Amino acid sequence: MSGLAVTHLRLSHFRSHRRAVVDVDPRPVAITGPNGAGKTNLIEAISYLSPGRGLRRAQSGEVARKPDQLGWKVVAHLGGGARLNELETGADGTATRSVTIDGKAATQTALASVVRVLWLIPAMDRLWIEGAEGRRRFLDRATLSFVPGHADASLRYDRAMRERNRLLKDMVRDPHWYGALEQQMADAGAEVQANRRACLAALAAAQDDAQTAFPAATLTLADTGDVSAVDADALLDAFRDGRGRDMAAGRTLSGPHRTDLDAVYADKGVAARECSTGEQKALLISLILSNARALADEQGHPPILLLDEVAAHLDADRRAALYDEICALGAQAWMTGTEAGLFDALGARAQYLTVTEDNGESCVTTETGEA
Repeated sequence: MSGLAVTHLRLSHFRSHRRAVVDVDPRPVAITGPNGAGKTNLIEAISYLSPGRGLRRAQSGEVARKPDQLGWKVVAHLGGGARLNELETGADGTATRSVTIDGKAATQTALASVVRVLWLIPAMDRLWIEGAEGRRRFLDRATLSFVPGHADASLRYDRAMRERNRLLKDMVRDPHWYGALEQQMADAGAEVQANRRACLAALAAAQDDAQTAFPAATLTLADTGDVSAVDADALLDAFRDGRGRDMAAGRTLSGPHRTDLDAVYADKGVAARECSTGEQKALLISLILSNARALADEQGHPPILLLDEVAAHLDADRRAALYDEICALGAQAWMTGTEAGLFDALGARAQYLTVTEDNGESCVTTETGEA
């Protein structure tokens, strides 16, 4: 299966990269260099080809190169078969991020109609043992990869909830003030939960169908509040019934914004939070690969993968297995690592970039290898 790939990447004043131009083919890309050279900055730039705040969840103004503060720009050409698109995103010194697709102004959500991007970064390694917020964000990123409109539904829910919370904090007791807001929350919240469940079903199917060296995870939704309702009418009743308790707390205590993601190492029947560090990492990789396989089946081509320092946490056999699965999938995976030896098992199946740092500025050199 042939994947959609970044064939040309151009950065201007993006973090440590004053200017960088990279031309590659659809094969996986291995990026090596010392810590602090700007490897992660390179793949972070690619993450801005998808909706949202990128793999570091930075505000737009935070990624502009310092001390220049001239704004920033990322330009990418996407190729795959006969397909070619040009995506451009950036900010002109303000905090407002703009997007153009093939020279025409577009919304961030529209990026998902052109390319899907998935990532795994070291900050996610503690996903299973830290708070529910990170797991919820992981779930919503996966859901967004299948349903681009999920972001709009989440935004509608959050906006209505913020207004409701304001009423709660002000101790407003007149039910008429709550009716329309709670209806908006119920309608959007039901859509959010339906999207999440559809995502989990797609991931489960992809895991069941795969021959993989990585362990499967059984995923379920759990509400850390006391509302498990998913349809709009039940959610509306729950919001109405919970007003007194919510008013005492000054915020909405239950609903889709309190959803958690439970994961179990399927073959062992052990909760992910109780697994070893290596097993938790393997489960994360398994889910990213399953997400990619499901998207490939749905879209006809795999997404672009961004894997930051992923090889350093795997033994040689697992690294080789990961590379084999990426190549079998036909995905262009951009992978970072401090040592070139981490990518030996890829050989000529990949192309190689080296990132170095000189006086605070990142420099990129390319070795394409033989296809």
